[in-house]
Amino acid sequence: MYEFLSGAIATATFIVGLFFLRFYKKIDDRFFLYLAIAFWIFSLERFILVFTQVSGEYYSMIYLIRLSGFIIITFAIVDKNRRP
Repeated sequence: MYEFLSGAIATATFIVGLFFLRFYKKIDDRFFLYLAIAFWIFSLERFILVFTQVSGEYYSMIYLIRLSGFIIITFAIVDKNRRP
């Protein structure tokens, strides 16, 4: 059941990234591009957790991928608020 739900979450986050990419193309705002990239990173992290048998200390290293997604979202917010 864990694999099924993780696969559904990975697919959903990938689709959310596609929506943000569509908004980026429509509005031409970098904020949406950064969000699309971040959600694709979240999707990649879920796919890695599902399709690999990672255990032990390497399991926590997979979450560094998720951390990079949150860093991109933080950068997007700061970038959006600093532009004139």
